[in-house]
Amino acid sequence: MTSPLKVLIVDDEQLARLRLRGLLEACTEPRAEVLAEAGSADQALACLNEQACDLILLDVQMPGADGLALAQTLRERASPPAVVFVTAHAEHALRAFDLEAIDYLTKPVRRERLQAALARVAQRLTERAAAQGGTAAAPDEAQVIVVNDRGRMVRVPVAEVLYLKAELKYLTLRTATQSLVLDGSLSDFEQRLGERFLRVHRNALVAKAAVRELQRHAPTSENASLDGEAEAADGWAVRMAPVDEWLAVSRRQVAAVREALGAHG
Repeated sequence: MTSPLKVLIVDDEQLARLRLRGLLEACTEPRAEVLAEAGSADQALACLNEQACDLILLDVQMPGADGLALAQTLRERASPPAVVFVTAHAEHALRAFDLEAIDYLTKPVRRERLQAALARVAQRLTERAAAQGGTAAAPDEAQVIVVNDRGRMVRVPVAEVLYLKAELKYLTLRTATQSLVLDGSLSDFEQRLGERFLRVHRNALVAKAAVRELQRHAPTSENASLDGEAEAADGWAVRMAPVDEWLAVSRRQVAAVREALGAHG
């Protein structure tokens, strides 16, 4: 997506709106520009009746109709904007995701978290544009994985997932911008995610599109995930883009990786 995301900031506190405006100006990929600001749900609806936006950064607790009520109203529109909740209160997260919010940010918001939310919004808009243009997204591209990571809940589109790696009693989900910890079984995700993903090791499931190299004796210094792997010292590894990380490949999976990726020798 080349043009900036058009953003409406909705918060009853002027200082909170000012801080979000500053954070948006500091975000570079994707870029975003503030279309308007509103201090209430009614003001937000008035703004949206005059001009459309791509994204609403929405506070939950406001005088009058709260942010959850506004999000519910917006769902009734033909092409509603994406919603990212920004609030000091985490207890509304489940309800927010029921309303199909892209993300749920708790105050004080960090620029990195806002940047990641913008990336998810841009991905969603790209998928919507493809569908409207007659090229429907694959079913798994429309899926999301809901992650409860250290007390915050994040909806991660499957299209953004680079790999899932088993670490002791939990899984690490890696995207281009963040690593998230979640519960679950790697085998369950292998069945759920389908043919776009490939099991390369007993502890790793990768997105085929993110694999850039299959190499023997891959340099372990570039990725700590190979450390401690008995097979990695004299085995194979794949390099994942755009994070430039190496993941060990089980010897018995090398043939499957070659076949899937069209690799040679």
